[in-house]
Amino acid sequence: MARRTALSRNRQISELNMTPLIDLTFLLLITFIITFPLIEQGIPMKLPKGKASELDQANTFTVAINDKTELFFEDVPTSEEALAAELKAKQAENSDVTILVRADEAIAYGKVVAILRLMHDAGIEKMALVTSPEK
Repeated sequence: MARRTALSRNRQISELNMTPLIDLTFLLLITFIITFPLIEQGIPMKLPKGKASELDQANTFTVAINDKTELFFEDVPTSEEALAAELKAKQAENSDVTILVRADEAIAYGKVVAILRLMHDAGIEKMALVTSPEK
């Protein structure tokens, strides 16, 4: 009988330990939660400083102009003609669309006005100029 108890003590555990997997899952989740807001601003630019109120982010799209006067719609490079077509399509889908304009502070005022004119021609009524907060 002593032999039988010795074998029962050396029995292998066939269960998978879930604790390390759960720890890894939480670590990845926390990493994504921290880094996701940093991914939002993909085009580097120096925005002009100013005070502004917060906007509702529902049905909002972004048009950006960097310091080299390159034009972006939702962080994708585009031309003025393609932007005009895209804005008309967004307006046709939903008339309550809001366009945020992010322009580098070194951009000439005329370039920003030309983009605002494209939005007006597309029938977009809600538009806002994005600024960085004053210190």
